[in-house]
Order: sequence, then structure tokens, then C-alpha cells
Amino acid sequence: MDSRMEDRLWSVQDVSEYLGVPVATVYAWRSAGTGPPGRRMGKRLRYRPQDVRDWVESLPTEVWAS
Repeated sequence: MDSRMEDRLWSVQDVSEYLGVPVATVYAWRSAGTGPPGRRMGKRLRYRPQDVRDWVESLPTEVWAS
């Protein structure tokens, strides 16, 4: 992502690219209420870059072995 991304809201595809997960995962997280907070802009879903970064920072860092 280039520096221009900071000047605009991110699409689901942008979030997917930033997090390195499939687009379907971003939608699944939204449906489950566990992903970064997004906003509807008409028909489109958009994310503030800082909200996505804050969400990542809020995730636990522990890894649990099963």
C-alpha cells in the first residue's frame, strides 16, 4: 500500500491486503462482530485505516497450543 492510502477510507479489499487474509475472512469477521469496525457508505463498506490498526493492536499476542 502506498502513502495515498492514508488519505482515504479503505475498502474490504484494502483491509484484506493489509492484514494478509482473504476478502471472505474480512466479511466473516464482520458478520461475527469480531473484525475491525467498518462503516457503510451507501452500498459500500469502508474502514478507517487507524481503526484497522487499533483493532490489530487490541488482539492478544499469546499463541495457544492445542
